[in-house]
Formats: sequence, structure tokens, C-alpha cells
Amino acid sequence: MSRPLQVLALTRYGALGASSRLRFLDYVPALQVHNIHVHPQVLFDNAALTTRYARGGYGLALAARCFAGRVAALRQRGRFDVLWIEKEALPMWPLWLERGLLRGVPFVLDYDDAVFHNYDRHRLAAVRWLYGRRLDGLMARSHLVMAGNPYLAERAQAAGAQRVEPLPTVIDLQRYPRPSGRKPTENVPRIVWIGSPSTAQYLQLLHQPLQDLAAQQPFVLRVIGALVDLPGVPLELVDWAEDTEVADVAACDIGVMPLLDSPWERGKCGYKLIQYMACGLPVVASPVGVNGHIVQQGRNGFLADTAQAWVTALAKLLADAALRQQMGQAGRLRVEQEYCLQVTAPRLAGLLRGAVQ
Repeated sequence: MSRPLQVLALTRYGALGASSRLRFLDYVPALQVHNIHVHPQVLFDNAALTTRYARGGYGLALAARCFAGRVAALRQRGRFDVLWIEKEALPMWPLWLERGLLRGVPFVLDYDDAVFHNYDRHRLAAVRWLYGRRLDGLMARSHLVMAGNPYLAERAQAAGAQRVEPLPTVIDLQRYPRPSGRKPTENVPRIVWIGSPSTAQYLQLLHQPLQDLAAQQPFVLRVIGALVDLPGVPLELVDWAEDTEVADVAACDIGVMPLLDSPWERGKCGYKLIQYMACGLPVVASPVGVNGHIVQQGRNGFLADTAQAWVTALAKLLADAALRQQMGQAGRLRVEQEYCLQVTAPRLAGLLRGAVQ
């Protein structure tokens, strides 16, 4: 067996934050098998994130406490072989100070969102001027950048990162059992969207298409993880919980992922689609960013770039249970071959080890 590797994982959030959970915390047991010992250090823990959702921000005192914990962890970096960083270690801090606190230990950056646009497209000109190339400066000094999609990889390469590797955001097959078969046809079909309060805005893109669809065919839109108001659309609101999300998605018939076509959205990694496909659901998505790679048109779902295209795709799937099953099976197979932790964990282990060689 290879020598033990000690990794300090500097995550943005705890388990309540999807990006931290999926790209870091879920890998901890799998990496242990490869003799890689991951020690997570959370910047904004579950309580802090809950406060942000409730109040619209962290507040000065809470943010100061969170950053103090992060700085303390960075001062102990010499105890580890490599630092595995979600996006950046110290958001909005001067680049020279962050690079100083990373000095002396190889570090790996992990991106599943175009967070560099938080700086270079900030509404304040001063932030754009001071920090517009902040993450590029980090990527240029990193030993490795792991990118969740090609848009993120291109930015890292342009920044001068010495090594850039693709690593999609994936599910754990142990949590997503293979679908047992066709759902009862006597139930009203459910269209499902899963997300968070910060991403629920995208559902407004479907308001008119779903309203038009409701006048043609019966269905229910299940929204998991957010409160929304879509008059004229039959809704079912479900709270998100880690231990129930799989069953809540699997009880539905079609998964949707609407997106705007803008630089920020092009950096998303399509995780909703992976979840739906893992549950054996056909998908309908906006053809933005990596969605165009995940969705194989007419095989595991449809890409919809206009309101009418959304209505047509959803109506076709709602009317044909056999087509839903066929596409759902194709999607599940794709997940098993490409988008699951069982495939990506050995690759991640090799990437982390390679970063210290």
C-alpha cells in the first residue's frame, strides 16, 4: 500500500452546502480506502449557512469568527502533505495575504462554480479593479486545479495553472439504488426540481411554460429545497433533507433544470441532472454549459432553449410512460459509467497524490 497522505480539506461549507458535501465530504470514506486521510476544516458551518439563508448575510461578528478559524487552520498547514481547497481559502481577502498563508505546502484548487465572476463581474468597479484577477493569481500558483466542467477548466488554463484536470460533480451509487421499474400509471405525473433558496429564481423561467402545460395535461411540480410562488402551476413544496432527498426525487417522473445563459450559469456542473438520472428519471434542461454534454438529446432527455420547446418536451414525456422509462434507464446507465463516486474516487486519489510528487 502507498504511504499515508495527510490532506487538509478547506471547504466553504459543512454538509448543508451542496458543493462542499458533494466534492469534498462525500469523498472522505472513499479516499480512506486509498490511504488518504482527509481532515476537513469548514469556513462557514451549517449554523452559519442557516443564518445566511434566514437573514440574507452572515453579519460581521459571525464572519469574523469563521475567518479566524480558517486562519488558525492555515497556520497549522505544515502538518499536512497537501491542501485541498474549495474555490479559495479566504474569500475577499487580499491575494498576497492568502498566498502567504498557503506558502510551503502544495495546494489543489477545486471548482464547481464560476466563482471568479463574483470578482470580475462584481457590481462595484473597485472590487473588479482590486480582485478581478484574484482567483487567476491563486490558480497560477496551485499545483493542480480540478474543474467540474470545461468552462472552469478553460479559465484555469488561461490563468496559467500548471495542471488542470476535469472532475465532474457526481453521486454515490450506494445512496441511489437502481430504480426497480415502471412507476404506477394511475398517479398524476410529477415533474421535479431540486435546489436551494439561492437557485430557486431559475424556476421563474418555467412559469409561463408550466402554466401553459397545466392547461393541456395534468401534472404536479414538486419543488425540493425552496419556497416558490408560481400561480397557475400545481405545486408540491418539499423540505430538503439529506436522508430523504433521494426518495423525494425518485418518487417523481421527470427532472428539470432551467438556467439563464450567462457566464455564471455556464460554470455550473449540472448536478441536478445527475441526481435525476441516477433515480431513473428522464430530464429536460436548458442547453447551457455542461448541460449540453450531460443531456443526450432524445436519448436520456431533451434540451429546451425556448418556452415552446419546454412545453413540447415536457408534454411528450408526460404523455408517454414507456418513453420516460426508456430515457430514465439510459440516464441511469450513463451515471453508472461516468457520474458516480465509484468511478471518480480512484481518479481523485491519484490526482491528490500526484499533486505532492
